[in-house]
Amino acid sequence: MNTVPAAAPYGTWPSPIDAALAASRDGRPDHLGTVGDEVWWTEPRPAEGGRRALIRRRADGTTAPALPAPWNARSRVIEYGGQPWAGTVREDGELLVVFVHFTDQRLYAYAPDGPDEPWPLTPVCEVGGGLRWVDPQVRPEQGAAGEVWCVLEEFTGPAPTDVRRVVAAVPLDGSAADDRTAVRELSDGRHRFVTGPKVSHDGRRAAWIAWDHPAMPWDGTVVMLADITEAGEFTGVRPLVGDLDESVCQVEWDRDGSLLFVSDLSGWWELQRIRPDAVAGGVVPSSRLLPPRGEEFGGPLWKIGLRWFHPLDNGLIAVLHGRGDHRLGILDPETGELADAPGPWTVWSDTLAVHGSRVVGVAASPRSAPEVVELDTTTGRTRTIGAPHEDAVDPAYYPVPEHRTFTGPDGREIHAHIHPPHHPEHTGPEGEKPPYVVWAHGGPTGHTPLVLDLEIAYFTSRGIGVAEVNYGGSTGYGRAYRERLRGEWGLVDVADCAAVASALVEEGAADPDRLAIRGGSAGGWTTAASLTSTGLYACGTILYPILDLEGWATDETHDFESRYLESLVGPFAEVPERYRERSPMNRTDRLTTPFLLLQGLDDVICPPAQSERFLAAVADRGIAHAYIAFAGESHGFRRSETLIRALEAELSLYAQTFGFDRSDVPPLELTT
Repeated sequence: MNTVPAAAPYGTWPSPIDAALAASRDGRPDHLGTVGDEVWWTEPRPAEGGRRALIRRRADGTTAPALPAPWNARSRVIEYGGQPWAGTVREDGELLVVFVHFTDQRLYAYAPDGPDEPWPLTPVCEVGGGLRWVDPQVRPEQGAAGEVWCVLEEFTGPAPTDVRRVVAAVPLDGSAADDRTAVRELSDGRHRFVTGPKVSHDGRRAAWIAWDHPAMPWDGTVVMLADITEAGEFTGVRPLVGDLDESVCQVEWDRDGSLLFVSDLSGWWELQRIRPDAVAGGVVPSSRLLPPRGEEFGGPLWKIGLRWFHPLDNGLIAVLHGRGDHRLGILDPETGELADAPGPWTVWSDTLAVHGSRVVGVAASPRSAPEVVELDTTTGRTRTIGAPHEDAVDPAYYPVPEHRTFTGPDGREIHAHIHPPHHPEHTGPEGEKPPYVVWAHGGPTGHTPLVLDLEIAYFTSRGIGVAEVNYGGSTGYGRAYRERLRGEWGLVDVADCAAVASALVEEGAADPDRLAIRGGSAGGWTTAASLTSTGLYACGTILYPILDLEGWATDETHDFESRYLESLVGPFAEVPERYRERSPMNRTDRLTTPFLLLQGLDDVICPPAQSERFLAAVADRGIAHAYIAFAGESHGFRRSETLIRALEAELSLYAQTFGFDRSDVPPLELTT
């Protein structure tokens, strides 16, 4: 390798990170758990139609798939899913696992060391989206053959909002496979959304999280408590903690009968304890486990069953905490001491499992992709036990990012990760400024972590900078930062992205004539809104977007987010003009730059009808654009062939717009 980088125009640098390599590393391990002495999790399989494989790590340290293709462990409850499996050890010592199969959304049981194929536990229902299940817990002591307690999502009609959700019990003997009436409903259906029940160690109580429209779970939730009878019925169901303005995102029972939970009542998601039997003046008091730290110990409940903390048998508590990204710490609740896990990992995902004194999580860093990591709390040692990161190319081609805080309108802080162009053998010509692409994350109540992403390296290693913006409304920086977007969606997010791009230009880091913006889902909205309002960007890539607020507010999306806009924009009945004015669909007359629109045809969250109407609105207006629709893809792309085509098309758009040649990717045909 040359010791002195050679000058070459930005965007033209050769790179060993091609689209196929980036696609093969898409996604991360998730949904950790233990079955006996084994650790299990799910992993993405882009080359296998995008399925989620269920993986087991045996006690001897060997790792193998627990389910062969085409079994796909993935739930569609609230469309974003959640924990899709659970396991136990039967009295005969055999392992038993239950899981949701994506294709039919039925709950299946499986003995991974036995001769039989998985067998169904739940029936097929043809009404609407059918019957769906998530966040299971195997209860072998319940009923004649044991039960699975989980969340049931049941469609009652053809509309996406014709749906109910309850905590339910499914017999393990398969008697409900053809008989819906064999499923016992445990909760009373008073709430539209529920998580799976957490059962106390003595089996006497169950707790779960619930909320109702128009609140989203990061707005306000309530913790429900029930007593459990000997017959396994829930009685005395009552609210314990939570409110319309308090978000509780996780609950777990401690061995002393107290309930641990994470609440943002203080303005930050913090870990607290409550003792259900300790009533003072008609109120059950709770207490913080730590003094205020200005950090998040939880996050947005986009999926059912996420875990930011986990009690250990020795009284310690594994916690994820931080401002921005989360790191793993071990909390001693008696002393208040919080010690972070050692190792090179800087970001830990919202999934944890424990086995004895060991904690297992999914961790990554700017130099390593997510892998399954184990911490031994008795020795303080960490090690990778699954999905190990491997450098498929020389790490010298990886970007060297930094977290930065920019100043936005009204002096507000804007958090972003900046990935300058980086190549071990090339640099830009003297006096040339590099092109930059602003990445707007989805959600919009989301967060982009500072970790190695080969999609970003795909661009930076070719001489194109990337700026990931955690705009106002993002999680990780407290409730006040999160609520900057309340009523301001399409304004604050657009302005914050523009402020970061403009700052890079002003400090001489980016070419003002070669700025682009891209994003998917809510990030697709921010991209389209930016292209139709700011005049800052030369082009944009819009992935599976929201483009028409009126359509989204009137039965053109799924139930979970069907009233999300009431907080992001305002009640439709009160401010209909705001919905019309902010929608990119109604501002195509202001669109002057090329764009690429990418859409999954099976997307029920951001349906293709919106993209098609947007295209019709720009037709014959002379705007260069391309539209690629992918059959079999839903919200977020998962298949290798889709990921490759989308990434290469995006690079071709930038090459044509920014004026450099990329003969290594198929040219994107732009129409007007």
